[in-house]
Order: sequence, then C-alpha cells, then structure tokens
Amino acid sequence: MASLARIPLGAPGIYPYPDIPIRALTGVRMDVCAFVGVAPRGPAREVLIEQTAMDGTETGGALDIEFDQPVRRTVVRAVESFDEYRELYGGFEGPGLLPFAVATFFEQGGRRAYIARIVHDYSQDAMPDPSKNNAGVASAAVPGAVTVTGPLTLRARSEGIWGNSLRASLHFTARPVLFDPSTSTVTGFTLQDGERLSAGALLRLLLPGGGRQFRFADSIIKQRVTFDLAAPAPPESAELVEGLLFVDDGERFERHERLGFSPLHPRSLATVLTGESQLVYPDTAWIADDVRPVDIGLADPNPSELFAGGVDRYGDITPEDFFDPLWTKGDEDPGDGVHSLVQLDDLSLLVVPDLYSPGPLAEIKPIDDVVSVAGATFARCVDVAPPPPPPPQTVLDPLQKLRLDPRVDLETIITLHERLIDLVEQLRSFVVLLDVPPGLTRTQILKWRTRLNSTYAAAYHPWLKVRDEIRDALISIPPSSTAAGIIARVENESGISYGPANVIASQVLDVDELVSPARHDELHPLGINVYLRERDGVRLTAARTLGSDPDYRQLSVRRLLVLLRRTLERQTQWMVFEPNDAALRSEVRHFLGVFLRQLFLGGAFRGATEEESFFVRCDETNNPPRLADAGQIVTEIGVAPAEPLEFIVLRIMRDGDGTLNIQEAK
Repeated sequence: MASLARIPLGAPGIYPYPDIPIRALTGVRMDVCAFVGVAPRGPAREVLIEQTAMDGTETGGALDIEFDQPVRRTVVRAVESFDEYRELYGGFEGPGLLPFAVATFFEQGGRRAYIARIVHDYSQDAMPDPSKNNAGVASAAVPGAVTVTGPLTLRARSEGIWGNSLRASLHFTARPVLFDPSTSTVTGFTLQDGERLSAGALLRLLLPGGGRQFRFADSIIKQRVTFDLAAPAPPESAELVEGLLFVDDGERFERHERLGFSPLHPRSLATVLTGESQLVYPDTAWIADDVRPVDIGLADPNPSELFAGGVDRYGDITPEDFFDPLWTKGDEDPGDGVHSLVQLDDLSLLVVPDLYSPGPLAEIKPIDDVVSVAGATFARCVDVAPPPPPPPQTVLDPLQKLRLDPRVDLETIITLHERLIDLVEQLRSFVVLLDVPPGLTRTQILKWRTRLNSTYAAAYHPWLKVRDEIRDALISIPPSSTAAGIIARVENESGISYGPANVIASQVLDVDELVSPARHDELHPLGINVYLRERDGVRLTAARTLGSDPDYRQLSVRRLLVLLRRTLERQTQWMVFEPNDAALRSEVRHFLGVFLRQLFLGGAFRGATEEESFFVRCDETNNPPRLADAGQIVTEIGVAPAEPLEFIVLRIMRDGDGTLNIQEAK
C-alpha cells in the first residue's frame, strides 16, 4: 500500500495521492447473449474514417485524412430491448428468424444482446466480384450543394429495399465572424481575441462593392486565418457557414447540426455521417472533397427525391457467410460472421438462428382495400363483386442458399454445428446454444447428437411456436433463443449456480413436436434439453451441456467455471510488476478467498463448510524459489461446484398394517 512517506513533498500545498489498485474480485455479468442472423436492415460493411493531425501542434492545423473502403462485413451492435433492436434492424418483415429469436430473448427476461447481421461476401464467390459488396444500396443526390466531382450523393447505411424510403434535406446557417479589419488581406485576416474557428470552416466573405464569395479556412495559426484561395479583394466582413442535415426513412428521423464542408473540419459532413448516422453514409466519390453551397444566398433547397436502388439480397447469403475462414485465434482484429464476436469480453451465450433455414416463413398477406357502398339511409343491400384474383407470380425462395432440409441435409447441418463448437472450444469464454434440427427421426437425432461433444455447447428440442401478428400465423422458432432468455433471467434473479430449467417459457404458445415421456427418457441422458407442453404452458425441463465429462454435465457448472476464469483474467492484472514475495502471496490468498467465500454463501459450491467447498493454494509449496527468481507466481484454486437437483427419488413402503410410508431416498 502506498504511503505519504513515499511522496516527495516540497512547499506546503495539495499533493495528489497515488492511486491504490482495487484488489478485490467483484465478478462479471454472465447474462449477455449474441445473435447472428439475417435482418432486412442494420449495420453491415462498416466504413471507417480516420483523422490525424499532421503537425500535432494546434487543433487548427492541417489534418491527414484516410478514407477507407468498407473493411468489416459483419458489424456487431449491442441492444438492450427489442424496441432498440427494431429501430436498428427492422421488425419481422424479413425472411429470417433473427427478429423472432431476439424478441423471445427479451420476453423471457434478457437484458442485453449483441446483434451481428449477416450479408453475403461476393469476393469469396466462385467467380468473385468484390464490387458487388457495395451494390444493393439505395442512394440519392441532395439538392443545395455540390462537390468537386459532382452532386452531393448520400448512400443508405446498408443494403436493402428499406433504403428506398430515405429522404434528405440540407440547410445552411450563418453567423458573423469577428476579426480585426486592419488585418484583412486577400489571403486572410486575424481573428479578434475570444473568436474561435476550426480549420476547414466555410466562410462567406463580403467584398468591397457588395459582392460575396465562399472561401475555406485553410489553416488557423495564432488567430491568423489563411484562405484556401486568395480573394479578389480584402473582405470587409465574414460569416461562418455551417450545415444542418435532416434525414428520415418514414420511421426514423435524424438531425445533424454544425456541419463543416471541408475534410479538414472536425465535424465535416463525411465524418459526422460516418460516425453518427444510423441511416446514411457519404458516397465515396466525394468523401475527400470540399462541399460548397450552390446558392451564395444560402436559400433552403427542396428535399431530395426518395432514394433509389436498394435491393434485398437475402437469396445470395450462404452458410459460409456465417464464418470467417481467414480468422485464427490470436488475431488482433475480429473477423466476420460469428468470428466478429471473438473480442467481446462480456459475451456469455451465442445463438445463430439463421445458420440454415429448414423452411420458409408464412407469406405476408397484403391487406385488401375495403369497398363500401353504405349510405346515410337504409336501402337494399348491394352485391359487391369480389376483386379479381391476382395474376400468378413466380415467388423465389428468399433464403434459397440457406435452405436445408434436416431429413436430407443432416450431414451438412452437423458440419455447421461442429464449426460453431470448434469456435467456442478455441475461445472457452462463452457457450453456444444449438437447436436439434426439426423433423428428425429418433435415429437421426442420435446421429446428430453423437457427432457433437462439448461442455461449451447445449442443445434444445423441439422447436417452439409463437404468434406472428404480421403474417397472422404461428411461426416455429429455434428453441435455443428462448433458452438464452431463460438463462439470462435466472442469472439475474438467482445467480449462476441455479440451473436455468423447470421454467415456463413466456409468450410461447406450443411446441412444434410433442415429446412423449419415453422419448424424453431417451433424450435427457443424452444431454438434450427438452421443452414439454403442460397445462400451464411450455416448460423447459433441463439445462445440460453436450459434453461427455460428467463433471461438466450441468450447464450451470460450465458457466460457473467460465465466470471464475473471466473474473480472474480481468481483475488480477494488478499483480504484474508486484514484488514476488510472501506478502504478495498472502494478499492473493486473501482476495481470492473473499471472492470464493461470496460464491459459497450464494450457493455456488457444494459442501457444508468452506473447507469442503473450495481451496486457494499460493505459498511456498507451489512457489519454490526458482519460480520467484523467474518472476512467476503460481496460484491453485479448487472448487466443488454445486449441481442443480434434477430428480427427487421417493421410496414408498407398505407396512404390515396396510399403511403406506413415503420417504425420500438418500
């Protein structure tokens, strides 16, 4: 511990006291789930803009700006409610199961989810065409301003027909700039004390004789503003011109203020839209160019026409788009697909509802216009001719390349699930929740199960039915998403040691397949967690892993060990560079013991006493002098995780007098 004696004191005054590291373990949250799937809109193909000061001396100095092409196909965003998800990714109008999975997660009690929208990578096709990655995106020219290369074009933030509902309008504001008239020249002027401008600011200069022209502040050094181009004459006055951009898509509205029109400006139009907008991107054709108003009078222009060119390209998505074959463990940056999640330090659960599609969702039926011939008085009923039938149409399967029939393509589905398990086994930081493919026979379920073996995976059966108001039909959803919400709720209410099972699923109306008691008896020992339809609803009956190790049979045990490792990795970094002596080892034993004692009191361990439940060993027995000389410290922790009670066995005995005696079997 630091002491005041270690601080060199001079004259009387106030001296900063050195920070003391918090040497206590507080645990981490284990209720966060990631969902990877198909959505009608949402973040994808992220564009990055980086700005770096060239001189590093003043904020008004010139900037070296890099405008990168899309560098990340899969973009991860966190949401904390389904309303937040809907705002970013749309509702249930798409063909994927992602929105249903996220909705049921929050309905069961989930509080935080990561979302990764999958789009197709055209650079990996048999005949690669990377230019297609930027296609399918709606765009439009915004009136009122132009760039060096042409119109001021904005693009929808992501591909899809949703972008065809976008509209944008650009407006301008002007305020006087205070400068010393005696310093005004054709190349610039000196600002008065207290006046502030940013490099790249757009100025409207009033010239002798009443003429006005635009100039950019190329640099600002010690209050001296230098124009990008010389003016015809020294300006008599100047105004700062800033932009105000409105964007909406009929559902969402954005307002971006105090916009600059040069790439040098800290709030340049391109930088702000790239970093702040959820609706639009700047077009790469002008992203590094200056933007100028068309009218020197700054009259408000009309809004843009509706954006056009947005196309839904669900049919191009393949299972390969859910993975990144180039990612390897230890990479500095995350990959694409499920590999975009590898650096999330609070992720505990993974659900991939659209890894394949076992069948199309019900068709969204259009609402017919009601023709009324009713008048203000009673009259004889009039026969209204029925509307003509719609012309026959050839409907393409929107997820044709994700469509897999579990009864025919079981081997392909198993391979996909094995790839998910390979990922979690490499990372060992979160658990993947899998769905038993629907419609399988008993033999096929056994084949699927025997190929999958991991204590970092759990399986659920059967699929569940929920109501879809848009389609006015029951939709079968993957049961893992409902289980994720139940796990999150139990974690928040009771802690990680309680098994997330024996819980009625909220808003679930039925099961896709009834599981008989005999079938349940077969599936449970295999580690397949079954939903049963009961009188009070649909109940999740178990919480087991797919591992063969009996010590990790229960999902709560695996998650407890993940909690311990995650907590230790994050909250023991203070030991680096500490003196490796008996005092450090004693302190390590103390704070680890306190943390494990809290878990013991919360019921995380079995055993009547602390000695029976856990131990911490960090002393001379496992830290000989040679380890201390090498700068190493070894700590051994042993725990006896508590397993949730699955069965209560009752012994029924009939006494000689005919009475029954019922006892719990020990």
